[in-house]
Amino acid sequence: MCATCGCGDPAGVRVLNVGETAGHRHDPDHPHDHAHPHDHPHDHAHPRAAQRDETSAESSRTIAIEQAVLAKNDELANRNRAWLANQRITSVNLMSSPGSGKTTLLERTIGDLSGRREVSVIEGDQETTLDADRIRATGCPVVQINTGSGCHLDADMLARGLHQLAPGPGSLLFIENVGNLVCPALFDLGEGARVVVISVTEGDDKPLKYPHMFAAADVVVVNKTDLLDYVEFDVDRCAANARLVNPRLRVFPVSATKGDGLDRWYEWLTNAPSSSSGVGGSS
Repeated sequence: MCATCGCGDPAGVRVLNVGETAGHRHDPDHPHDHAHPHDHPHDHAHPRAAQRDETSAESSRTIAIEQAVLAKNDELANRNRAWLANQRITSVNLMSSPGSGKTTLLERTIGDLSGRREVSVIEGDQETTLDADRIRATGCPVVQINTGSGCHLDADMLARGLHQLAPGPGSLLFIENVGNLVCPALFDLGEGARVVVISVTEGDDKPLKYPHMFAAADVVVVNKTDLLDYVEFDVDRCAANARLVNPRLRVFPVSATKGDGLDRWYEWLTNAPSSSSGVGGSS
């Protein structure tokens, strides 16, 4: 179990090709075959040990393990970042709670950008290939990463996904993270930009409730604006709350189903960076 967030066994992670991926290329310098950043000892004492000295020792050990996990992940993320930058690939990490409309936004984006730029997707879910199947139906190359009991993607999983997908130079890569507004913010993947998708059905206080996620993001996409007449959600208040956490955030209200507001999203994607400085940075 991961000392950082408590998610599960890395041996349960599966990287799957979903259908045919056009133009598969293997770069011998591509990052792959890394040890998983969750490898760590499992023999720590129970956190509720009766003796105070044992509890103190356990706390110190847990902190050390967490630091080691994140340090190893950051090392792998830097390798991913260097490879993506060298290939001039624009990589966007999409994060959200379940049901925000990430996959619908991706389907619409892929369709609208068709013919303008090569696009590919790495899909992260605990189980199933349901979302990857939807992406494949658009004709877009896609690789599914099933994390088992894991609640986020990490840099090693991305490296393995990149090795399977082999996105082309100068292309646009979307990484759809596992639905979760907590743990994905902790793990740098080596991506160029981080986007948080929230829907108007979730409440405009989300940035204040989950500040670490919004602090680590470059963009907030407020989705499902076609439902604003039916829910209590103030777009301006949500944007203000997000900027209290991160003043540099860009906020795009959109409807992925109706197409409203997507021009600004596409304009941002056109100018999105091919590399970033890591978790917590803003582009």
